[in-house]
Amino acid sequence: MDYDTFIISIKNDSPPNEFPAPELAMWHALNDNWDSAHHVAQSINNDIGSWIHAYLHRIEGDLSNATYWYQRANRPLYQGSQEDEAEEIIRFILTI
Repeated sequence: MDYDTFIISIKNDSPPNEFPAPELAMWHALNDNWDSAHHVAQSINNDIGSWIHAYLHRIEGDLSNATYWYQRANRPLYQGSQEDEAEEIIRFILTI
């Protein structure tokens, strides 16, 4: 799947069945379903899951918790917009 197809999928009532956990977490995040996105992100036990988790806490406005998760993801605190970070995460996870 490419980025544009992913973005189009957000208009659907439910995510595609074949989505791996990182894509699923971001699909929920972009559909303003923070709780579902957070639940999925918590199940991803690697740097990508930590990055998504950091992004979600940044959305929530909990920067101290976000900072913790950025450190776990081996990434600096993101300085751009939330929209730019979401795009960066999605583009990254679609390449792995």
